[in-house]
Amino acid sequence: MYQSKTYVLYPRDRGVAIENLARQYYGSEQDIWRIEDAHNPDSPGNDDFITIPLKEKNKGGVFVNGYQTVPILCYHKFLPNNPSPLNTSPDIFREHLTFLKDNGFRTISPDMLLDFLKYRRQIPKKAVMITIDDGFKSGLKTAAPILLEFGFSAVFFVYTDYIGVSGKALTWQDLRLLRANGFYIGSHSTSHSDLSCKLEDETNDAYRERLYKEIVVSKQTLDRKLNQNTTIFSFPYGRFNKYVMALSRKAGYEMAVSVERGSNPFFSNPLALKRDMILKKDIKTFKTRLHTFTRLSLK
Repeated sequence: MYQSKTYVLYPRDRGVAIENLARQYYGSEQDIWRIEDAHNPDSPGNDDFITIPLKEKNKGGVFVNGYQTVPILCYHKFLPNNPSPLNTSPDIFREHLTFLKDNGFRTISPDMLLDFLKYRRQIPKKAVMITIDDGFKSGLKTAAPILLEFGFSAVFFVYTDYIGVSGKALTWQDLRLLRANGFYIGSHSTSHSDLSCKLEDETNDAYRERLYKEIVVSKQTLDRKLNQNTTIFSFPYGRFNKYVMALSRKAGYEMAVSVERGSNPFFSNPLALKRDMILKKDIKTFKTRLHTFTRLSLK
């Protein structure tokens, strides 16, 4: 074994599993991606040694030839036979996750994304965040078991007025169960109203009161009911304005997502993150939503 301040070269012939090396050097086998991302098949001695980085590199995903971007995927419900464009059948969802797994993608948490956006940490080269909006029961019954099977995480965005209203909606106990299984709960407002403009005949004062309830009260409710600090917000319909962004920041959210298509580099506005709604289900279209690197011209 050879070690410097920045790397360990660990002999492959010792037969130690990479998961165990991640646990030994990083404290958790979930950080195995740091070893796998350091793998260079063209590097001399690669067949003989496992490269274990000891220091984080490229905290913002910045490279000589370009920069990393993080796609955020948006799903809603997962029913077998439902024609809604917001529905993704279980078989198609499994096909999407199989593609992600087979092609080296790794899901990241909101905390990891925030650290990346603040240039505080390195994240997997093929990082992606999966989000599920509205709070339908099929998110728990169908999506969560499939995600766990693949070892993936997700953020469930719920609007609090919908919680427990029918058998199709998640309950507070469901949300606690999701949290206990490693999923994240974010706010999707209180009643899912359009925050970007006043309603018909709505006064300025009434508009501000509605925004306070939708943005601030929804966070307070989730914080209290789930004993958490809710840090991420999903704008209903993906719509927002400068006042909505300012109030979201003041409420204590550190990130917010829209439905504007595209991926997010570290220099993105954390309160106006891009996100792709998964409406067309075919793999060819799905692949186009997974942009993880922007190459720069070196002319």
